[in-house]
Amino acid sequence: MPIKDEIQATIDTNDVVLFMKGTPDFPQCGFSGRVVQILNSLAVSYKPVDCLASDEIRQGIKEFSDWPTIPQLYVKGEFIGGCDIVREMFQSGELAALMASKGIESRQPAKA
Repeated sequence: MPIKDEIQATIDTNDVVLFMKGTPDFPQCGFSGRVVQILNSLAVSYKPVDCLASDEIRQGIKEFSDWPTIPQLYVKGEFIGGCDIVREMFQSGELAALMASKGIESRQPAKA
């Protein structure tokens, strides 16, 4: 399966997908770790994809989204953005509102 199709299938079959460096338990960059903290504080279930496990995935996700950096967050098939965008949305309450509007269970946490 071509990498683009593999990425699309992952996004299509999971409500929330985080393409990141490392794993939620052991993020390999601060930006990925920050997005993991945000999703965990919202108590959102998500599918993590370790982009360091495959050069094909690491390059493929950048081409797929036309976004040059990792992490990348997708919600119900929609590309949300990277760490800075996710952080800003979280701090404003917009991320929790987006999750609610998409029917994804989360909680409204204290500001991070």
